Amino acid sequence: MNKSFFAHPAEDRYFEDYLPGDVHEFGSVAVDEAEVLEFGRRYVPLSYHVDKEAAKTSIYGGVIASGWHTAALMMRIYTENYLSRVANLGSPGGDELRWDKPVFPGDELCVRATVLEARRSESRPDRGIVRTFIQVLNQKKEVVMSMKMVNFVRCRDSSQ
Repeated sequence: MNKSFFAHPAEDRYFEDYLPGDVHEFGSVAVDEAEVLEFGRRYVPLSYHVDKEAAKTSIYGGVIASGWHTAALMMRIYTENYLSRVANLGSPGGDELRWDKPVFPGDELCVRATVLEARRSESRPDRGIVRTFIQVLNQKKEVVMSMKMVNFVRCRDSSQ
């Protein structure tokens, strides 16, 4: 699923292309069981992330991806499709991270990014501040994760 209405591709996308209210959808990525288990073993070694047999008796009924693994998958889609390749200046962070539903191996995830706010920086007029509401959806269109992200983006025309 790719429904994006940016005026310019990521290779030529600047602050002015992020319009408040615009909604962009990108994806998808398949959640791979071997990757779920490896990520779990490496970073979040809880039984329902690393042990298929033990996970069967968990409240999830099977292995699930760590929320941090889901966030990493989201970041890949977000980076490849939403962020500018020429004007992104980084992020001071995100807020309101929620893991709404478990993510299972075999799920197909996509990202919906809604531009909440885009304002020119008062202290650095060559850039803007973009606030985005990010939702990760599974193949049933259920929200499995959400968060708000802030990015600094260079302006196309820094003289305004």
